[in-house]
Amino acid sequence: MAHKGLQSFAAGMIVTVGVCGIAYYVTGSNQSAGAEASSDVDDLTEEELIVELQESGFVVQTEAEWQTQLEDLELAVTERVSADFAAQLEEAQAESEADEDEDADGSDDDDQVVYRTVLTVSPGMTSIDVGRALEGANIIDRARDFFEEVEDRGLENDLRPGSFEVESGMSMDQLMDIIF
Repeated sequence: MAHKGLQSFAAGMIVTVGVCGIAYYVTGSNQSAGAEASSDVDDLTEEELIVELQESGFVVQTEAEWQTQLEDLELAVTERVSADFAAQLEEAQAESEADEDEDADGSDDDDQVVYRTVLTVSPGMTSIDVGRALEGANIIDRARDFFEEVEDRGLENDLRPGSFEVESGMSMDQLMDIIF
């Protein structure tokens, strides 16, 4: 750029900045509008502020109300898990009694040993952990088979925490239905 061109460009920038500065200071309405809105909020009482927020679609709760809701939710979840576990336990006992009745009727199943256990799945456990626990309890022969079946079905992320009664005579499908 030539010397004269550079001087013209600089002069244009100075004029532009000057015009913008004058416009900013002359209008000044943005600052006063913000100050007015701020003073309106400061003048509201707590009750009026709550009403304003509720009318805008917000839910306003005190800390005590929030804690009460959390405690109620935890209680409901605990009751639900307990009820599910009790139902599974009753079902398992009914199946156990039915099996005992069949054995009492004289049917002989080659005196095969059936291992039963209550499997507890904790949050954060993986299907590998569950497979090892099942293998350790003699429910399945190989933990790897269980893990591969879980992968084949795409259930890696569907493991649900809880306690489940399982036994060695169950098929892989039955185990999957109970645990997942």
